[in-house]
Amino acid sequence: MRRRPSLTLTIIGLNTLIFFLSLIYLSSNEGWDYNIEGICTRDIEKFCFVPNKMFERPYSLITSAFLHADLSHLFFNMFALLFFGSFLERRLGRNKFIIIYFLSAIFGSLTYFAFYPSSNVPALGASAAIFGILGTLAILYPNLIVWVGFTPMPILFAAFIWGIISFFGIFTPSSIAHHAHLGGLLTGILIGIILKRRKRRVRIIYY
Repeated sequence: MRRRPSLTLTIIGLNTLIFFLSLIYLSSNEGWDYNIEGICTRDIEKFCFVPNKMFERPYSLITSAFLHADLSHLFFNMFALLFFGSFLERRLGRNKFIIIYFLSAIFGSLTYFAFYPSSNVPALGASAAIFGILGTLAILYPNLIVWVGFTPMPILFAAFIWGIISFFGIFTPSSIAHHAHLGGLLTGILIGIILKRRKRRVRIIYY
């Protein structure tokens, strides 16, 4: 608990900075219309994750996690990251936290690719990474109370609800990459199980 969540705050700062720099850069392009073209356009598009260009742009598995579609997308992701990320980083430390963050982001994009390998619709945002953090917390601290809307509940139950929403969201047309959310969540859950077993093994050896 004495650890400072400096890495979480750094990631939040980077995401915010990149978003506004992207807006400034795109605004300098003549004829660019935010409402029509969005963020993933012009030179910025090469940093978004596009399934049919994954092998051409493998770096986009990571860079896409630092881009956001609009201000509300950025705000809600960073709001969730501030609370869930800082909690997890304080307890696991920076090294484990950053591994969980990036693996969840990467496998979230890979899940989207697995469903639509030929799609040219770009995906962006830190949601998969945040869902991974949520999944890890649900396994390591299942009784942690979080608020979903105006209802307090254990994070394990909240993760189950968000997982169900993401699963059924896959079959419902929308602009949300539910595939990435589900992939990130499952990655976080798997990492949480591994960490919990390792922690239990260390306790037994110590005893």
